[in-house]
Amino acid sequence: MKIIHCADIHLGAPINAFPKEISEGRKREVRNTFLRMVNYAREGGVKVILLAGDVFDRDKPFKKDVDFFYDVVESNPDIDFLYLRGNHDSEGEAKTLANLKTFSTEWQSYEYGDLTISGIELVASNKISLYSTLSLNAKKKNIVMLHGQLGEEINLVKLREKNIDYLALGHIHSYADGNVDGRGRYAYSGCLEGRGFDETGVKGFVCIDVEDTLTYTFKPFSQRCIEEIELDVSDLKDGYQMARLARAKIPFKKENIYRIRLVGEVDAQTEEFAADAQRALEGDCAYVSVKDKTKKKMDYALYDGDNSLKGEFVRTVLSSGDYTEEEKAQIIAYGLKALVGREVDA
Repeated sequence: MKIIHCADIHLGAPINAFPKEISEGRKREVRNTFLRMVNYAREGGVKVILLAGDVFDRDKPFKKDVDFFYDVVESNPDIDFLYLRGNHDSEGEAKTLANLKTFSTEWQSYEYGDLTISGIELVASNKISLYSTLSLNAKKKNIVMLHGQLGEEINLVKLREKNIDYLALGHIHSYADGNVDGRGRYAYSGCLEGRGFDETGVKGFVCIDVEDTLTYTFKPFSQRCIEEIELDVSDLKDGYQMARLARAKIPFKKENIYRIRLVGEVDAQTEEFAADAQRALEGDCAYVSVKDKTKKKMDYALYDGDNSLKGEFVRTVLSSGDYTEEEKAQIIAYGLKALVGREVDA
């Protein structure tokens, strides 16, 4: 029997990390990737899709997202969708469909031959009792669904020796797995698509095979990956040199999104290199953001006879007894950025 475990789709979530056109495109891609996953399941003979929380981004989702989700479920009657609500969609109402199975704040189970799939939606009232009320048949294969963070909402120690073969988790947006005990394993499937620079890396879902034993593998499936990369640009003189270095160090893919953090020491006189590097790299991928995190090489002697506002500012900071030398260098770097109208990104 083939099963897919996914979570944290967040239909209808606002995406603000990119320019408007890219952000609107990412919203469509979140929906499209869910649909692609269901098509993949149907073509591969998958019988059950586990939705381990946060299908929607809010308790009262947009109508277009509700209609989309339930239309996909209803259009695939040969697949059972087991929908356990998470912290984002905890109060949402599920539409009644023959192949849509839901859970509540008490343990509920669904049987598939010698496989039992059980789940409970976590609330304050069952936070303690959920462990003692979980009862699983040791002779069956058991999948348990929960939405929450291990060590916080979920106590993994209290789930040991409960006859769990696979603990299907949602809430953490990156894939991770590990041992429950000597019998069982847990896995976070992660989200299907990254929605910002806090959701970097490969995204997808988990494929579970239940035969004589239960095995699982992570399936990378996102339309795009979001990557954040640090690039040491010490001693480079302009943004175009930095763009060339980025191309040499980073295997850019046209479909992906990148944030490049420029680090190292550069000349204080170089003011626009991050913007120049970003413009030079724009054709290499779907979107790139270049952030200046460099430290400035400061030749303070250049400002000794400088009667401009820059010179006065540098001399005032250097003469202060309130800061360390490192703090003075950072203040001067930020101040010089501000004085030429550049964004100060601390």
